Amino acid sequence: MFKTKRVISAILSVSILLAGSATAAESPAPKPVKIDQVKEMKLAATTDLMATIHSRSHLQITAGVNGRIEWLAEPGSLVQQGDILVKMDLLPLKLMRLEQQAQLKRAEINVRYLKNEVQRLEKLKQSNSASQFQLDQTQSQYDLAKTDIEIADLKLQQIEDQIQRANITAPFSGVITERIVRAGSDINRSDVLLKILDTEHLEVRLYVPIKYLAFIRKGHSLDISANGKIVNAGISALIPSADPKSQTFEVRINIPSHLNESWAAGQLVKVTVPIQATESTLTVHRDALILRKDGTYVVKIDTDNKVHRLPVVVQNGTFDRVSIEGELKHGDNVAVRGAERLSEGQAVIVQ
Repeated sequence: MFKTKRVISAILSVSILLAGSATAAESPAPKPVKIDQVKEMKLAATTDLMATIHSRSHLQITAGVNGRIEWLAEPGSLVQQGDILVKMDLLPLKLMRLEQQAQLKRAEINVRYLKNEVQRLEKLKQSNSASQFQLDQTQSQYDLAKTDIEIADLKLQQIEDQIQRANITAPFSGVITERIVRAGSDINRSDVLLKILDTEHLEVRLYVPIKYLAFIRKGHSLDISANGKIVNAGISALIPSADPKSQTFEVRINIPSHLNESWAAGQLVKVTVPIQATESTLTVHRDALILRKDGTYVVKIDTDNKVHRLPVVVQNGTFDRVSIEGELKHGDNVAVRGAERLSEGQAVIVQ
């Protein structure tokens, strides 16, 4: 009898343990997840196009005067606005200036003489000792002499201007990209001497198919990516004139200055442009999508922190969010971390 009671007691203990194990198996510990909200926002279908970075200023430096070059900047030289790029041999111009100064001095001496002569003849005319013809002739010579001074002064100003333009300075800060001539060369005015590139002000030049013109406007922001860096920048210029051959129009986007050290003129970049009109739609973060062979799912977390696995249809998207269709509404919470192994109805802990 005693043995029978011990057997029954052992059986009951085992049953309790098994029941406890079954309960523990049915109710696993809540797993931590990170969530994000379903948001209703405007998204448009987009496509990626390749574009090229250009400097907003890449100029040819031309000679301002005829003459011989004494010195000019080397390719690769970094220059600041106002720095001298080209020095000319100024001796011929300085000699011309000295000659013209002498001509001006001579004209001034002639004017003083004729002025005195006019005054003398006017006195003689009062006593009829000089004819009116002599007075008129001298007065005319005096007036012409004063005009000669003006002409000589203007020629002197022209020479001074040539001297100022002989030594060429940088119109902006940048780098010398090419040297066309060398020191010691004789050049003529307007000959190309150097090329200078502005490395501080860069822009993207993008050629977009004309069929997308209706979806792109000046001021719209586009995503630009290269070398692992992504920036969102506004369109600074839109030229709605289609190239007859390529049927594209040009879009220009100024690049933020903090990317000048990472991107360079001539580099290719990728630009994401809209190809449809924007419309309001439900969106989720890309990390919320669970891709399986039978479809795409998201894990909704209800107000009781319980899991609901819902199928969705993915449509347009941006870099971090995608438009979806499914049994979701604005403001629903979906898991973006730790959702891959969750089962329907499982409890979670929101982090």
